[in-house]
Amino acid sequence: MQYTGHNNISITNLRLTVSVHWKKRSYLPLNRIIMKKENWLFKLIIMSTILLLANSCKKDEEGPSIVKDIDGNVYHTVTIGTQEWMVENLKTTKYLNGDLIGTTSPATLDIYNEIEPKYQWAQYYWDNSGDSIVAIYGRLYTWYTVADNRNICPSGWHVPSEAEWLVLETFLGDWQTAGGKLKETGTTHWNAPNTGATNETGFTALPGGNRDYSNEFDDLGLSGYWWSSSSSTTDGSGIARKIDSYDSGLYHDEGSSKKHSGYSVRCIKDL
Repeated sequence: MQYTGHNNISITNLRLTVSVHWKKRSYLPLNRIIMKKENWLFKLIIMSTILLLANSCKKDEEGPSIVKDIDGNVYHTVTIGTQEWMVENLKTTKYLNGDLIGTTSPATLDIYNEIEPKYQWAQYYWDNSGDSIVAIYGRLYTWYTVADNRNICPSGWHVPSEAEWLVLETFLGDWQTAGGKLKETGTTHWNAPNTGATNETGFTALPGGNRDYSNEFDDLGLSGYWWSSSSSTTDGSGIARKIDSYDSGLYHDEGSSKKHSGYSVRCIKDL
């Protein structure tokens, strides 16, 4: 080979030897690459599912299935239709802002002539100390306590209105059978015969009785009374709901529910 440049340099018979060194590499077949990718994605999906389930369990423990009042009492909750209700009767002795809810001494003190009395009581029945009953049946409250804007329910919860009770009743079909669907079964807490009790809703209604407007404690084991936050437009009485042992109805109790009476409370979650 001859090369002549601009400077008259001549290259003749130059032999160029090029050595090429190959490095051996291995490559996975395409199907194995796809398989590895699929395995990686599968593992990622499994790990994500585990994390989601763990977070869900944590939420159930700390969130909507458990709620505490200002006294530290713990309540379970149940969803019925579009509503979430407490499963236990309210036990608090304080309003949500920490103010004490008063009581009377003695428990049967006459309050009939008081204007808008705001009290809570432990059910006091015959020779029983009322405090021993609170853990099961909760406390009894006057309607004026229930309607106080300081709120006796935990944060995010409230005393249901009559309209909200009606939503529950309607969801369960009719008032004649709704009580049975809400009542705890058996006769551990309800007197026999506890007619029609299925508790298919999980509401677990208990017969906490009442403190009537004559200042006496009655009906423990026989009937449960629960306040609404509503009052009658006809006679000004409080509106409550009532369930009895001897049938399966969910009664609308209006004219006989004097606001001085002590009834149980079930809180409902805010929408």
